[in-house]
Amino acid sequence: MMFDKALKYSYAAQKQERHRLLRAVLVILILYLLYNVLSTFLLSSWVLHNDSMQPGLRSGDRFIAVSTVLPSLFTEFRLTDGLSPFKRGSIVLIDTRRGENRSHLLVFADTFVRFFTAQKLSLFSTDENLYIKRLIALPGDEISMTNFVMRVRAADTSFVLTEFELAERPYHPNIPQVPALWDESLPFSGNMDSMVLGPGEYFVVSDDRVNTGDSRTWGTIGAKNIIGKPVFRFWPLSRLGRP
Repeated sequence: MMFDKALKYSYAAQKQERHRLLRAVLVILILYLLYNVLSTFLLSSWVLHNDSMQPGLRSGDRFIAVSTVLPSLFTEFRLTDGLSPFKRGSIVLIDTRRGENRSHLLVFADTFVRFFTAQKLSLFSTDENLYIKRLIALPGDEISMTNFVMRVRAADTSFVLTEFELAERPYHPNIPQVPALWDESLPFSGNMDSMVLGPGEYFVVSDDRVNTGDSRTWGTIGAKNIIGKPVFRFWPLSRLGRP
């Protein structure tokens, strides 16, 4: 018994124990780095927390999103406003915090917390900053809205099309019925004067046009704020597939 106890705490046994601990720490560190690389530059999972994208998307829907960080960086380095990694009519994931001056230590701590809680917890308030919206217009486009339907004159063209004619895939936003006495002098009447997007500016809207938490109230957003594109809905199983 005394011999076994002495052997357990021998120099060789302690060295072997330290090596096992270091290997475990190294494995966790590698997994943590892989998680950050994958979620930042490749794939990540997200959940929709509101009904602003009804009827196509609903609160509780979960998605796999492809990161747009690398494509947007490539476009920025090319310094060409005409080249964009985004397409009109696409559903995009937006982080309105991007570009804020935040502590690097706090950002690092946040990724650590999200890694060990499977993205269930965060040091930042995600509900107020992360959105899924419909991308309507690109830099240089002229846009307006009539009866909650966006109209776009694409850059370098002379004709105006509806948002549906410019989209690659069909979608059906929720168009509210405005009371007869609700004229254009009242806010959110369903109409918007035309505006031309500047270099690097993008315009996004909610599919539920009653919900005005989008570019109609925020103003335009930059490419740095578009961090992903949902490509696959994995929950609920009854609506599995491309969103």
